[in-house]
Amino acid sequence: QVQLQESGPGLVKPSQTLSLTCTVSGGSITTNYYAWNWIRQPPGKGLEWMGVIAADGSTYYSPSLKSRTSLSRDTSKNQFSLQLTSVTPEDTAVYYCARDQAGTLRGQGTQVTVSS
Repeated sequence: QVQLQESGPGLVKPSQTLSLTCTVSGGSITTNYYAWNWIRQPPGKGLEWMGVIAADGSTYYSPSLKSRTSLSRDTSKNQFSLQLTSVTPEDTAVYYCARDQAGTLRGQGTQVTVSS
């Protein structure tokens, strides 16, 4: 059974870079059938897809976040990561890693607050 777990700082200052890591257990991130996503949910709003890293390492990003978002992976640790640069308070959200774009199978989420 695949499980995902997000980790990273819960508080980031404006203009800094938000960095999160997702550890996957019960399945390999290099399995061809799946791709690995980051999704977020700001307070009072719906889920927002941010980007995906495929089994071959290729990446795709939401057009609205593309200029600030980078996904990477460490296959030796079965982890993939998110970096979001130049954050503002509007980036405050619960961040999820997920095995699908809709977030049907996702981690428990981690709260990230952008504040000075």
